[in-house]
Amino acid sequence: MNDKIKVEVKRNEEKMIAFRRDLHRNPELSWQEIRTTNRVVTELERMGIAYRRMEPTGVVAELVGNRNGKTVALRADMDALPVSELSEGLSYRSENDGKMHACGHDAHTAMLLCAAEALVGVQDELAGTVRFIFQPAEEITEGAEAMIQQGAMQGVDNVFGIHIWSQMPTHAISCNAGPVFASADVVEIKFTGRGGHGAMPDACIDATVVASAFVMGVQAIVSRETDPLEPAVFTIGRMEAGTRYNVIAENAVLEGTVRSFHPRVREKMEAAIRRYAEQVAATYGATAEVDYRYGTHAVINEEQSANLAQRVVTSSFGDAVLYSDRPTTAGEDFSYYLQEAPGCFALVGAGNPEKDTEWAHHHGRFNVDEDAMVYGAELYAQYAYTYLTENPE
Repeated sequence: MNDKIKVEVKRNEEKMIAFRRDLHRNPELSWQEIRTTNRVVTELERMGIAYRRMEPTGVVAELVGNRNGKTVALRADMDALPVSELSEGLSYRSENDGKMHACGHDAHTAMLLCAAEALVGVQDELAGTVRFIFQPAEEITEGAEAMIQQGAMQGVDNVFGIHIWSQMPTHAISCNAGPVFASADVVEIKFTGRGGHGAMPDACIDATVVASAFVMGVQAIVSRETDPLEPAVFTIGRMEAGTRYNVIAENAVLEGTVRSFHPRVREKMEAAIRRYAEQVAATYGATAEVDYRYGTHAVINEEQSANLAQRVVTSSFGDAVLYSDRPTTAGEDFSYYLQEAPGCFALVGAGNPEKDTEWAHHHGRFNVDEDAMVYGAELYAQYAYTYLTENPE
């Protein structure tokens, strides 16, 4: 632990919270983070940190230490969600109707800027380079890939990220080795039958019946074809069929998502869904077309990096703060950075019933216990400092 970093983060806590609230008042959706990008750039210029704007939004900045060494990247996402804020009493309530920071990305951005300022204060002690990645479009899982394509991970030796987590109590931090977030795939299935008059079903092949049979039977993949010790989720979130009450549907379209932690489970789920769709359709004399699109990979923390993060947590905040949260089947495009370099992703608890901050992410009443932000900012900075100190070139 570096005492200078701790002192500097605490000194800038109020400024960090004010910055977060400014972003919360002015949320911007994926690929629309123009104001947010400009606000980040203004802060980086004030600190004297070199930066590069990305296209169309986002920023990559670098702080080069006085001694040669490796490069560690710290990532924060910036985009909001198309969610209407339901909390009426907030002084910093969203001013953009139908848009809201309902996942904590405003806090992530503010914490990383606070960490950057703390690291400026120990720049002469850094043996290497800290790269700051302010990423757009995480909510639509496009931003990480775009940043990587524009060189954000070029030359990076290790990468670290944080997510504020309302499902964990404030003053708790989790960074387990192994799976943390699941892969998140999208599935579209089109069943084609033969339409006709609702009074003459014998002359038709009812696509609604075909689709319904598929939905009722397909969960057997999870319950009977996958290893019960390797979780998988298949959710059908949308079903559309038919045009009129007395017309038998010729077409039915289903949309869903598959979540898993292991590539072999992901591949097995895809193969089984295709087989189920084709065989159910054949049973009724219909046809099936499956479009299975791979989304984010699973976030799997590299063991050495996770151990480093855990040591940083206990050294900076004490043993009681270290928490072991179970993996979640939510998705996170931080996984793309882990395809480029070893690293890990930590969860910083921000749930506090006394402050009404235990609402689920993406809910209209989601909010952050801002007491957690000083933990997140220091964790960013101490992780980078410790990694560079312990891994000389």
